[in-house]
Amino acid sequence: MSDEALIRTRNLAREYHMGDSVVRALRNVSLEIGRGEFVAIMGPSGSGKSTFMNLLGCLDRPTAGEHWFDGVDVATLDTDQLARVRNAKIGFVFQSFNLLPRTSAIDNVEMPLLYSGLAPDTRRQRASERLARVGLAERAHHHPSQLSGGQQQRVAIARALVNDPLLILADEPTGALDTRTGVEIMAILQELNARGTTVVLVTHESDIARFARRVIAFRDGEVRADDRVAERHDAAAQLSAFPGEAA
Repeated sequence: MSDEALIRTRNLAREYHMGDSVVRALRNVSLEIGRGEFVAIMGPSGSGKSTFMNLLGCLDRPTAGEHWFDGVDVATLDTDQLARVRNAKIGFVFQSFNLLPRTSAIDNVEMPLLYSGLAPDTRRQRASERLARVGLAERAHHHPSQLSGGQQQRVAIARALVNDPLLILADEPTGALDTRTGVEIMAILQELNARGTTVVLVTHESDIARFARRVIAFRDGEVRADDRVAERHDAAAQLSAFPGEAA
C-alpha cells in the first residue's frame, strides 16, 4: 500500500445468500483512493456502489479480498474493532440527514462525542466550532423542524466532522435538496477537501459527480470506469448564479 493511499482494496468481493441463490454484489474490486482525494462513486441501482460504500465505511465486511484503511487491513477486524475505526476516523453524511428530531442542532453534532471520554465543556466547544464551520453558529439551539433541508444537511456535516475524521463518506447528500442548496452542500464538501479531508461521495447525478476530482463507475458489482474529472465544477463560483440567500 502506497504511503499516499488512505484506502486500498484488492479483489474485494461481497456476496449475499438469499435462499438457494447467491447475489454477487461486488466482484473482485481492486483500487486505491489517495489521502486528500475527492472521489464520486456512480452507478445504477444494483450496481454495487452502496455495497462498496458500506465496506469503505466499515459498516460491513467483505466475503473475500483485502480492504486496507489507513494502513490497517480492516477486512480482518471484528465488529467492535470496526466500530472503533468508524467512530475515530470516518464521518458519515446521508441523504435523509438522520438527525434526532427532538434534539437541538448542537446536541445532534455533539452526539458522536458522548463516549469519547472528553469533558462536557470540551465536547460542547468542539460541536459549536463545527457548527460555525458550516455557517450555522446562530442556529445551534434550533431543532431540525426549525431548519431548512439545507441547514439540516449542514448540521449533519458538522456532526460528521466532530471527531476530525480522515474520511467523509457522503451517500447522496444532495438527493433531498433543491439545486441551489445542493450546490451549497457541495461547496462545503469542496472546502473540507481543500483543507485535506478525503471525501468519497455516492451520487446518481452526473452534475454532482463533476464537483469531485475523480469518478468511479460501478456496474454489475464491478468497476467499469475510473476517470479523472477533466473540468471540475467549482461550487462556490456556481453559487453566484443563483439569486437569494443561502439555505
